[in-house]
Amino acid sequence: MNIFRQIRPIALAASFIGMIASGCSEDFLIEKPVTTLTTDVYYKTEAGFEDLVRSCYSLLRNIHQNRNLVLNGTDIFSSASGWSSPLITVAPSFDIYDAGFNASSVGELQSLWQLLYAEIGRTNTAIDRSADITTMAPALKDARVSEAKFLRSLCYFYLVQQWGDVPMPLKEATNGSKEAIRVASADVYKQIISDLLDCEAKLPVTATNYGRITKGAAQFLLSRVYLTRGWNFKGALGGTSADFDQALIYADKIIEAYPLAASYNALFPIRNENPLKQYTGAQNDKNAEIIFAVQYNADVLTNKTDPAFAVDAAGGNNLHSVFGGNGGGYAGSKGRTTDYNRQQPFHVTTPAMYRLFDPQNDSRYDHNFVDAGYALAAVKDFKPIPANANLKINLAVGDTVVYFPPWNTPATSLNEKGVDVGGKKNYAVMNVSEYGGAYFTGSGFGAGDHPMMWKFWQPGLAYGDAFGTFNTAVFRSAEAYLIAAEAIVKGAKNGKLGTADVYYNKVLDRALGAKKAVDPKCAANPGDVTSLAAVSYRATPANITIDLILDERARELMGEYTRWYDLKRTGKLVERIKKYNPWSSKGNQITEKHNLRPIPQSEIDLSFPAMKQNEGY
Repeated sequence: MNIFRQIRPIALAASFIGMIASGCSEDFLIEKPVTTLTTDVYYKTEAGFEDLVRSCYSLLRNIHQNRNLVLNGTDIFSSASGWSSPLITVAPSFDIYDAGFNASSVGELQSLWQLLYAEIGRTNTAIDRSADITTMAPALKDARVSEAKFLRSLCYFYLVQQWGDVPMPLKEATNGSKEAIRVASADVYKQIISDLLDCEAKLPVTATNYGRITKGAAQFLLSRVYLTRGWNFKGALGGTSADFDQALIYADKIIEAYPLAASYNALFPIRNENPLKQYTGAQNDKNAEIIFAVQYNADVLTNKTDPAFAVDAAGGNNLHSVFGGNGGGYAGSKGRTTDYNRQQPFHVTTPAMYRLFDPQNDSRYDHNFVDAGYALAAVKDFKPIPANANLKINLAVGDTVVYFPPWNTPATSLNEKGVDVGGKKNYAVMNVSEYGGAYFTGSGFGAGDHPMMWKFWQPGLAYGDAFGTFNTAVFRSAEAYLIAAEAIVKGAKNGKLGTADVYYNKVLDRALGAKKAVDPKCAANPGDVTSLAAVSYRATPANITIDLILDERARELMGEYTRWYDLKRTGKLVERIKKYNPWSSKGNQITEKHNLRPIPQSEIDLSFPAMKQNEGY
């Protein structure tokens, strides 16, 4: 029984006993409310209004943990492994875009839609209730209203990219209504830009509390919004070539105000890929490159997602635990411990993604992927092939038990391969061409299907799905360089740094570090895991294209909340998914209709008159 249902009968019984014991009195029948404070009263106070605006931030955790519609079903992530030919498991609809990807069967469609509109509801309340605040300093009040407007704009930007024409309430909902009129995408973009320009004028450069929205956040979002409107998806966004000019102007503002971190790995948790040498010191997630981030902390009481829309009951950032791999299953493992922690295969890197890097020279490859696993406990008479009792080796603590060689230097001879496949090495050696189920299934080394993607991995956390305390960057200035490059390729002029290749190479050179004089090489055909042909990915005025920029965005921003939006914006969704996502390539069912998502059927059912479904669903 619900605990709240138990309270009233008990309280009434106690009151009745008291009446019998003391007799009735006039005072007993008089209502004496403990408080008359209501939201209508509290939100008219400065403290209440501050709390109202703060409440608009908590859903950012829920929204940005809802990643399937942003990462999966793209060229660089899938919902599961099993890529070998033929595909060895049934693929999720996110990846093959089959008939199962529809308005009724995909829960993430419903949850993301609801989260975004819940956030819009909160921000509308804050914006409307601000009229009742008459004693707050005008600049502070303007800033708080602008924070709410920014968050509303961000949500509408996510919505209009995912679903196209969407309902656009701009007032607090004070009574129930089934009306849900879809507003033209061009009008949604006009509203977003209008609000963001207002935010830019009124937000401070530096927030009163770290984590609040700033002028820079508004400027960054303006650069993204202008860039997206400039592409003018299906002629429906109201975009023109002038939008690319504006995207470049705002990207330049960000570049001037937010310097790149000295190294790529400085943006993410400090850790060691060998658990036996693990870092145990303090972490710092406040970096000058980061413009806007979803906040987390070490307090178990305040580190959870918003309780109204729970994503992970454990609480905390879960970004470190959702990219798969089998560290806990490696030979010599101690089992479910913090050493490798839990690695759930929600967003699995496609084979093509590994091949977009120069493994020897690009520091992002070394940071993102764990290329070796180690025995954490000694094992006597370990069987590399459990079914073969005659083959035994001894594993000492710290011995390598799995190794994933780079795509461009695969193990080819038996001298380079593991004893589990007849080779000479006392550990499993899995080439990129063997990821996803093609490796010898009888191996006892526990290599799994692919390496662990540890870009966001944080050491020292309790074993489990979440508990992370490191902030999640949503906007950082490295992306502004790539926005500028894309805008220039699309015709924008007068970039402060020069041509598109200059902006692009700033990000690349940071990744190369001391090796920036080297010409980095990626696979010429990333989708063909057997090919060793390579091509430079340094930009020149002659070779820079949208595809080159998308490749660099994949390298720099993989796992961050951007990829589906990037592919949809540039008109490359269908083409690149067919080339690089093995599920989609095999199924060959993705079409241009998938540039928009189906409106959740439950939302259509609740609306009156019923919203029209997107074409093709």
